[in-house]
Amino acid sequence: MKARITTAAILLAAILTAASCGQEWQEESRDGYNLISQKNGPSLGYSPSSGVQILTKGGRAFKDLNRNGKLDTYEDWRKDPLVRAKDLASQLSIDEIAGMMLYSGHQAINGPGITDAQKKFLEEDNLRAVLMTRVSSPADAARWNNNVQAFVEGLGHGVPANNSSDPRHGAQATAEFDAGNGGDISQWPSSLGMAATFDPSLVEGFGRIASREYRALGIATALSPQIDLATEPRWSRFNGTFGEDPQLDVDMARAYVDGFQTSEGSAEIKDGWGYESVNAMIKHWPSGGPEEAGRDAHYSYGKYAVYPGNNLSTQIRPFTEGALKLTGKTKMASAVMPYYTISYNQDPSGEQNGNSYSKYLITDLLRNTYGFDGVVCTDWNITKDYSSVYAFEGKPWGNETLTEGQRHFKIIEAGVDQFGGNNEKGPVLEAYDLWVVKYGEKSARERFETSAVRLLMNSFRTGLFENPYCDPDEATATVGNPDFMAAGYEAQLKSVVMLKNHGSVLPERGRLKVYVPKVYQPARQGMFGGQAAEGRWVDPVPASMVDKYYDRVDNPKDADFALVFISEPAAGSGYDRSDRDKGGNGYVPISLQYEDYTAAYARGTSIAGGDPYEDFTNRSYKGKTVTTSNKSHMQLVRDTRKAMGAKPVVTVISISRPMIMSEIEPYTDAILLSFGIQNQAILETVSGANEPSGLLPMQLPANMQTVEEQFEDVPRDMVCHTDTDGHQYDFAFGLNWSGVIDDSRVKKYK
Repeated sequence: MKARITTAAILLAAILTAASCGQEWQEESRDGYNLISQKNGPSLGYSPSSGVQILTKGGRAFKDLNRNGKLDTYEDWRKDPLVRAKDLASQLSIDEIAGMMLYSGHQAINGPGITDAQKKFLEEDNLRAVLMTRVSSPADAARWNNNVQAFVEGLGHGVPANNSSDPRHGAQATAEFDAGNGGDISQWPSSLGMAATFDPSLVEGFGRIASREYRALGIATALSPQIDLATEPRWSRFNGTFGEDPQLDVDMARAYVDGFQTSEGSAEIKDGWGYESVNAMIKHWPSGGPEEAGRDAHYSYGKYAVYPGNNLSTQIRPFTEGALKLTGKTKMASAVMPYYTISYNQDPSGEQNGNSYSKYLITDLLRNTYGFDGVVCTDWNITKDYSSVYAFEGKPWGNETLTEGQRHFKIIEAGVDQFGGNNEKGPVLEAYDLWVVKYGEKSARERFETSAVRLLMNSFRTGLFENPYCDPDEATATVGNPDFMAAGYEAQLKSVVMLKNHGSVLPERGRLKVYVPKVYQPARQGMFGGQAAEGRWVDPVPASMVDKYYDRVDNPKDADFALVFISEPAAGSGYDRSDRDKGGNGYVPISLQYEDYTAAYARGTSIAGGDPYEDFTNRSYKGKTVTTSNKSHMQLVRDTRKAMGAKPVVTVISISRPMIMSEIEPYTDAILLSFGIQNQAILETVSGANEPSGLLPMQLPANMQTVEEQFEDVPRDMVCHTDTDGHQYDFAFGLNWSGVIDDSRVKKYK
């Protein structure tokens, strides 16, 4: 009883003292942190365990992040973010700045606890940019964020963690939509699917929803959008782009960044930035689209981007006219990530360097010509070594003979601020010492402070210094809530492209009998390597999902129509170790057709080549043959056509880049394209509940000859497939129930 009276007396005394001092704020305990609410000021989140004290000035509350008992400029939320960033940068040690220039490797969040490895890079290496991947639940992500923020709040100057994510809103094809049921996060089409809507306002709406979900998870930076101009149809990352048309890409890039970065009303701090803003890191400057022959630069065999059409100026338009020229108040994307590639022969100095190593591309072009003064962050692991042209390891393209410290120095010298995938400050400190030797101590300090200011701005503008904490209950209620799920599903419906509808067989309305054949799922190596799963025959759509629309039958003779689900041709990465083992150069075609393909029309001499692990420079694969791993998909369409006779065959293709349609188009009555969406959206379309409205965000080539002869850096330069109804599968083509779509979208972009 005595203890209770004592506690009550202390609390009463505190309240009276606060009142007598004109205190205008109140404090409450939350899940893992304390929250201060105040009149005429922002809410402040802090952890009592961090040692941070609350200062009162003019009745308002401020966080004493460096625990020095006074209100520093950077701690004063009334000041301009740039003024605060410069003040803090001037106080930070080189060790602290070096840590801020790190960007962690991928971190899976399996619960609320911080791992020992995470504590090490946060404390010993001063790292503050953390890349989150899979999370066990929204509540776990929120609590993990809170634990991280409490941990770093007690270190040094109390700089908060700026957590980030790669795109995480992809749809699971077999998932069933139920808005009331919610989900881990709202599900949307792929970027290529959003491009197929030809609707920038939809993409901006996605950004606004996704940013709310991100902030609820403790994420303040998006490693997106991928606005590479996808002018090379064989590139494995085509799916992550907004397609191959420059103007569509420009508009989509602008809308995406505006959606993510803009805060409004009470959430705004200044200039459109605020507590609902998520920094957009646009990628990949100056476009990773023109990879020679489609080989990807995650591997040395794909390190070169080429420009046979001398078309760099078009490749950079989505950046310079889109994401760096916003309609919204934030004006431009806050961060840029260059791609791994060597933009071959584009640097006037004659150097052939990976883009982040190029002073011309980063400082002369991006910063000086186009006025970008935000964060430039390398793609992951570009300063590490590698052991072969096919190893998924480091990617120091063009700088293979330098040490890791020398690579960091050259990248900083080029104008870059941050190193993706590097958890250790050692090489950054070595780069600092190299700068001192070449330019002097004063210059080195100034250069590092310049990067520190840019990095800190992305935390000040998003309010992380005031409240980096998340409410786990709010995270659960926000992420994947019914409204957000419904918006994502509506976008999926709008992304469906109908290529063919011979005889108007679609829609198939009514309680009909449908034959849905099993499809062979081949073993397929992922882009990042790893063990491929064994091939197997599977039901492409859960039976329970089909049953909601039709009566399934196992015998085609009993069916009213057939519904065939297949995937685009899968023909490897453009490099085959067995070819090299047999005495070849290792380079093989990437095919966009199902049948075996022999590259009769390929270049006899590659545009680019050269690697320390190769004693040749010609990477040509002319005359070589490649086999597609899922040729059975083509055969499935043909077999179904034969089994169904004159009855309708509807083919659904899961597509992520252009493909040759001539092998299957004559054998099917209708074709629908699925860009990473739930199959339920396809069934809604087939049954007539949804009228297709999507348009092709790319060309579909007539044959592999036109694929080989097109220029990697030039958009819309292929001969397109013409189907049996006389329709050409060109950019912006699509059908609805009435026929060819010819609306305002087509007129604007076609």
